[in-house]
Amino acid sequence: MGGLVSTFRHLVAYARTGWPPDHVIPGRVLIEIDRREAAAERTIGWVQLGFVSFFVLLYSLAPRAEGAAGENFVPMTLAAYFAFTVFRVALSYRITIPSWFLVISIVVDVALLCGLIFSFHIQYAQPAAFYLKAPTMIYFFIFISLRALRFDPRYVLTAGAIAVAGWLVMVAYALLTDMGEMRITRNFVEYLTSNSILIGAEIDKTLTLIGVTLILSFAQFRARKVLLDAIQSHTAAEDLSQFFAPEVADLITQSDDLPGAGKPETRVAAIMFVDVRGFTRTARGMAPETVMEVLSCYQDIALRQIEVHGGRVDKFMGDGILATFGAVQPSETHAADGLRAAEAVIAALDAARERFGALGWPVPFSTGAAVAAGEVTVGVVGAQGRFEFTVIGHAVNLAAKLESANKVQGTRILTDAATLALARRQGYAGDIPPLRHAVAIAGLSQSVDIVALA
Repeated sequence: MGGLVSTFRHLVAYARTGWPPDHVIPGRVLIEIDRREAAAERTIGWVQLGFVSFFVLLYSLAPRAEGAAGENFVPMTLAAYFAFTVFRVALSYRITIPSWFLVISIVVDVALLCGLIFSFHIQYAQPAAFYLKAPTMIYFFIFISLRALRFDPRYVLTAGAIAVAGWLVMVAYALLTDMGEMRITRNFVEYLTSNSILIGAEIDKTLTLIGVTLILSFAQFRARKVLLDAIQSHTAAEDLSQFFAPEVADLITQSDDLPGAGKPETRVAAIMFVDVRGFTRTARGMAPETVMEVLSCYQDIALRQIEVHGGRVDKFMGDGILATFGAVQPSETHAADGLRAAEAVIAALDAARERFGALGWPVPFSTGAAVAAGEVTVGVVGAQGRFEFTVIGHAVNLAAKLESANKVQGTRILTDAATLALARRQGYAGDIPPLRHAVAIAGLSQSVDIVALA
């Protein structure tokens, strides 16, 4: 008994929300689903408009049916349906069509089709049972199947239920009206050759409408859960692109195997470190909200300049930034791009000093940067359940140490002589300052020839 109650509640919840009750759907996923369903509704409208346009063309070109003695309602019905379909398509581009209007649309679809079928016994001056044999009733299946384009079984069920109800009303009218020459028969030959009603035939038609509706609804129920999973995965992939470089997000979401530790690649790349001078000391006496606002502004400015010059931010480390050039995707100009980016980042941050002051930074906002090029290992590090995509190697360590050396050397941008020479070969055309030979850098076992670009 408890299982039946649970199933009933499950169905009620599904009918109300359109989703199984055990699904917790993030708001941004619901927005994407609504967008796709709105697009599907426009598709349904265009398909229906295509159908009615085809029928109008066919009716205007085909020879007139013989034997019609009464008034012909077909042109009026097609015109009304064409006008309503055009209105619905136009409306779908202006607003998100609400559920109640979709139900009304389904009622109009079925009502117009039923009215067209009903008109046959008037047009041909035949008893009401005459229209029960009209092949036009098969268009009910088109109206039901069109609803499947929306990936929402509720509307398939609604269309099927309204179609069944409409057909049963027409059967009831044929049975309850003045029989005249009509009669109920169990003889199939008599049913086909006279204005007789075969109850079994009408039961078959009704059961077929119900069966198609239920089969499509079940298929849509399963497809809707697949749609939810697909959209959640798609949304997750888009969210990943905000935490990783686009190429890294593609590697994670599109690879046959999930990247894991132990699958590195060796690349020749340039590494850049950027750091804010005195950040920790200055931020200690400030409100956390102000510190985060300043940090966000700084990172946004630096990120824009790095990406403009072909770089990718590997990670934000508090007030430090680690960026790579040619690590995620190979580049023939990685060293030149790195030096140009370092100059652009420092210049852009200097130009924004008034902005930082307005945000509450109490001292002139000052930054330093360093670039080093060489072989690096690109890949995933970490343990099961917590991986990180990063770069490691001598160039990474050298760039970090050179950035720290800015404070000792009294400089803003440092690089080593080998990186500068490579950058020059790759097209870097900046000024060449004097070379500082064999400088001892804290944390490095050997002295380095360095160049101060600023």
